[in-house]
Amino acid sequence: MPKFPHSTVPKVRATLYVSIDVLDEARNAAFHLAGFTARMTLTKLVENALRAELIRLKAQYLAGCDFPPRDEELKGGRPLAA
Repeated sequence: MPKFPHSTVPKVRATLYVSIDVLDEARNAAFHLAGFTARMTLTKLVENALRAELIRLKAQYLAGCDFPPRDEELKGGRPLAA
């Protein structure tokens, strides 16, 4: 996937499951931070969280390098046992 500046990256819809307590807290945060100063949305909150976690994972497992591109789509269901 090509790299874009964060503000111009096209958005896509993604469906995933998260625990109700995490989603509820995220919705509360987005609601209370939606004003002029933060302009927080649920999308922005999730994207920032994923970006931060990806940085952490790359530092932990790949010395800060990007993960290699995948050659197939993710498979649904339970993760494979290590």
